[in-house]
Amino acid sequence: MSQIFVERVIGILATDEALRRRFTLDPRATLLEMIEKGMELNTCELWSLLRLNPEELARFSRSIDARLQRADLRGGTS
Repeated sequence: MSQIFVERVIGILATDEALRRRFTLDPRATLLEMIEKGMELNTCELWSLLRLNPEELARFSRSIDARLQRADLRGGTS
């Protein structure tokens, strides 16, 4: 199990507006992109992360101080 990578993926999704938007539109492609960039996730972890509720993820991200957020300067909503 790669718990540290699961925590990193969740943290990045919670603090990176552009990535969160891409995840909302296409969770599988977004997670596979993260794996290609070095996130080590096993099949069970990938399956579980694919089932994250994008609305709940966005709600959680709004509770995080804006100074910890990576804003998407290209615009859009998360």
